[in-house]
Amino acid sequence: MTAPDRMRAELGASMSGASSALAAADQLCQACVSLLDVDGASISLMYEGTTRGTFGSSGELGRRLDELQFTYGEGPCLDAVRDGYPVLVADFDDPRELRWPAFSEALLASGVCAVFAFPVAVARDHVGALDLFRRVRGSLSEDSLAGGLMAADLAALPLLDLMNADVDWDEATQGVDGWEQLSSLARVEVYQATGMIIAALGVGPAEALVRLRAHACASGVTASELAWAVVERRESLDSEAWQRDPGNTKESGL
Repeated sequence: MTAPDRMRAELGASMSGASSALAAADQLCQACVSLLDVDGASISLMYEGTTRGTFGSSGELGRRLDELQFTYGEGPCLDAVRDGYPVLVADFDDPRELRWPAFSEALLASGVCAVFAFPVAVARDHVGALDLFRRVRGSLSEDSLAGGLMAADLAALPLLDLMNADVDWDEATQGVDGWEQLSSLARVEVYQATGMIIAALGVGPAEALVRLRAHACASGVTASELAWAVVERRESLDSEAWQRDPGNTKESGL
């Protein structure tokens, strides 16, 4: 058996015996850490140009990486899905790396220096990305790069299992395709919080989400962390900060 064949076999075997599609995705990410010389991995789901949730992760830091990309509306996984090609950044602290300025600052503050994003495709549509990350700068070795491509290919399997599973949807989801149903399961707290913002501020859904993300950026937290604070009423929507128009989204890091 060749080294690439052995790598694919080990990555594939990591999902064996998983109790669910989500558990299989987590186990694949954990295998990436063991086999590919990285410190963490996550699988981000994408829908209409933004992340809609973390499908799998090797740990909490991997989920936070996905949350940061959702909060700032930028990052390598979004670009990888949009363009259909891997996005490999060996050193986010390199002064020549000018992409994703807001995300990069938050990422470095989280202790991550390098990210390698590989698009995940289902039926030729790029629906997510496998993110591998390191705490130290440096490029992936040739073997680890090949393994990342294999893992991104394998990540589509548990996702397909979940999309094809029999689910008891309520009346509100009837007539909605499987991908839209899947995306609706993610970040419930964000949708709840934006609903509360709509009611409190009299704005539309799109502006409510922009305000949530802009306020999260200004507060140095993720959009999900702020959403929980809103839902649990630890964050007051009556403050002057919430009343202000977020203005140009680029100035807000979005």
